[in-house]
Amino acid sequence: MSDQRASREAVARLARARALGERFLYRTDEVGEETVGSTSTAPDETGFDAAGWEALQQEVLGCTKCELHKTRTQGVFGSGTPHTGFMIVGEAPGYYEDQQGEAFVGKAGQLLTKILAAIGFGRDEVFITNILKSRPPKNADPTLQQVAACEPYLERQIEIINPAVILALGRHAARTLLGVDGSMASLRGRVFEYRGVPLVATYHPAALLRNPKFKRPTWEDVQLAKKVYDEELQKRAAQ
Repeated sequence: MSDQRASREAVARLARARALGERFLYRTDEVGEETVGSTSTAPDETGFDAAGWEALQQEVLGCTKCELHKTRTQGVFGSGTPHTGFMIVGEAPGYYEDQQGEAFVGKAGQLLTKILAAIGFGRDEVFITNILKSRPPKNADPTLQQVAACEPYLERQIEIINPAVILALGRHAARTLLGVDGSMASLRGRVFEYRGVPLVATYHPAALLRNPKFKRPTWEDVQLAKKVYDEELQKRAAQ
C-alpha cells in the first residue's frame, strides 16, 4: 500500500469514527499510521457499542499479554452474535478452535449446537466465548496468570453485550467467574450472579462425551438458564 493511500484511509477512519461518536484518540502521521489511546466509545442508536466491540476484537486477536500468544495459531474472540441476551462461557479454545478461530467447533461444539437447538436457540442467536482467548498447549488447564490476562476481555464482552443470562460450561469457567472452588456437582442447578448478570453453571459438553451420566443434569441446567433468560427479558421489557 502506498503512503498516500494509507494516509487517505487513516483520515477516512478518523472521519468515520467522529461521525459515529467514537471517543478513540487517533493520531495520523505522514504514513497514515493510527494509534488508539482509549477503548471508550459511544453506543449506536440501539444502545450497542459496535465500535467498542470491533476494537475489543482486534485487541484480543493481537494480544500478547501472556505466553500463549507464542504458541497459538490465532486468538479466538468468540462465535455467534453480540446482539443477544444469552451468553455462553467455556474454558479455553481447543485444537479446532485454535485452527479455525471460532469457539466450540469440535465434537464438543457440535454437541453444544444440539443442546442449544433443544432450548430454541441457533448458534447465530447466542454468543459463545471462553475465559481464555488463546489455546493452552496440549489443552492444559488455565493458569492464574493466563486467566488474569484474559478475564478483562471477557468482562468487557459482558459489559457490551449486557446479557440476560450467562451459561458457564465446565468447572474452570464456573470457578473463575464465581470465585469459588466447588465441584461442578455443587455448583450446578443453581442461579448465581456475575457482575450483576444471572449465571447458571453446568458440565462442559466434552464431559458429556466422556460420561453420558452428565446429560440429564446438563439438560436440567440449560432449561434453568433458558427460564432465567425468559424471566430477565420480561423484567427488562417491563422497565
